[in-house]
Amino acid sequence: MSGKVVFKPYDPDQATFLPYSLEELVPLGHPVRIVKQVVDQVDVKPINRKYKGGGASSFHPRLMLKLLVYGYLSNTYSSRKLEE
Repeated sequence: MSGKVVFKPYDPDQATFLPYSLEELVPLGHPVRIVKQVVDQVDVKPINRKYKGGGASSFHPRLMLKLLVYGYLSNTYSSRKLEE
């Protein structure tokens, strides 16, 4: 069964309810900024083609790739530790 692929909304520059943006929380020299720059240049269309439709919406592949790359870069393989 194949349906339409739907991703959860993903806008890294989205304003939040907090008085500051997430960009202000991340120090300028932090490795996560490099990961963001690199992964934003990656063509994720081949990954998108692997998704099967139907069911609940999925997280955007670009977001998941950023988490994966940052986890490996920081030697953190637990999603709970990445959350910290």
